[in-house]
Amino acid sequence: MLSGLIGTKLGMTEYTDEGGIVLAATVVSLGPCHVTQVKTAATDGYEAIQVTFGRRKHSRVRAPQRGHFAKSEVAPGIATREFRAIGGAEIKLGQAVSAADVFKPGDMVDVAGVSKGRGYAGVIKRHHFGGFPGSHGTHEYFRHGGSIGNRSYPGRVFKGLRMAGQMGNEAVTVPNLRVLRVLPEDNAVVISGALPGARGGIVIVRHAAKHRRTEEERGAANA
Repeated sequence: MLSGLIGTKLGMTEYTDEGGIVLAATVVSLGPCHVTQVKTAATDGYEAIQVTFGRRKHSRVRAPQRGHFAKSEVAPGIATREFRAIGGAEIKLGQAVSAADVFKPGDMVDVAGVSKGRGYAGVIKRHHFGGFPGSHGTHEYFRHGGSIGNRSYPGRVFKGLRMAGQMGNEAVTVPNLRVLRVLPEDNAVVISGALPGARGGIVIVRHAAKHRRTEEERGAANA
């Protein structure tokens, strides 16, 4: 079908596996996503499936976008992305793709989203600096970052130096998470661990690009 889907983060919960181990998990509402364009090497230079998720107000969509979505007879969505087609199933314009069509329990996935914005943060909150002593002569310099360079050499501040600045509100991808459960009736999946962003934020769930084998898989391969 597709290599991934678009969805929204619903929130975190607990999940108990078959061995009775309680795991931290996140519930994601995936789809249904509708196919808005089928790209081919002959017409576009590469092959991909464009899908859209959700529904946007008609007044918030520009005229060229309205025409694009009208070709597939799909309402404009709040998020549109491209995915690779996997398998031999035929994909048509306007087709609805649900979570159960793409994922199954046990799949390893990469989840991308936008992290929560924390505003302008200092070095202690942003980079976990230890700060200065609370006594022994320290005066009004408790949460500072300290020296950022020398005067003669290098005579400048090195690029990439950890300093205060904007924290969060950036694209984050968490790799190699496991799909614990698929809820077809709710178009949702339960994924192990924490995902970037706040509740209600848009997330992109794809099949893992670099699948990291678990201990069980490594043991079975060596047996």
